[in-house]
Amino acid sequence: MQYHYYKSEAPDTVAIVRDYYRAKDQFRQQLEALGAVIGGEIAPMHDIDSNFAGGVKLSESGELDVHWRRPDEWGYRSLRSKAVPPKGISKEERAAIRAEHDRLLTTWREHCPARISKLDYWERLNVNTGNVLLCGGVMFERDGAAYFCFGFQINKAEHAEQVAAGNPTAGWIEGAVEILPSEYEAARKNKLEEHRA
Repeated sequence: MQYHYYKSEAPDTVAIVRDYYRAKDQFRQQLEALGAVIGGEIAPMHDIDSNFAGGVKLSESGELDVHWRRPDEWGYRSLRSKAVPPKGISKEERAAIRAEHDRLLTTWREHCPARISKLDYWERLNVNTGNVLLCGGVMFERDGAAYFCFGFQINKAEHAEQVAAGNPTAGWIEGAVEILPSEYEAARKNKLEEHRA
């Protein structure tokens, strides 16, 4: 696949990219808060469209299986939708297990951060989200400029035609200019080093 690289210094474009990363930072903080309440590290998960809370790093003890699924290959457990009480226990013990499970479910719902949809930010940038889903797209901000890498080419002339046809979502990022891969990679490398520091 051929990649295409762009840069924009337009204030609105840079602000949208910053908004996305601010939302991700807030999401990570909310995951930490959820982990503190639940009692274990929460897995930060993502798919092609969004970031969301995954399982919880808890003990592998079989006692937890009543409320939690067995740990995955990384040691994270998911909260069951219903408790699975062991057989041969009293009616009172079953009721206590169900009450504790309801408490866990309520706690999870109250503290679990909402998903962050990356497509919302692509739409704000006037990028065709279908193209992003099919071919991929990356964005980041560094030193007052927004950088983009796509598996498809954005075309200013085509955007003007799309707008004239009443389809402004297949668009052009404000202020975007095509750049060499080396400029993009240099900015990406500096951003990663900055992040590690």
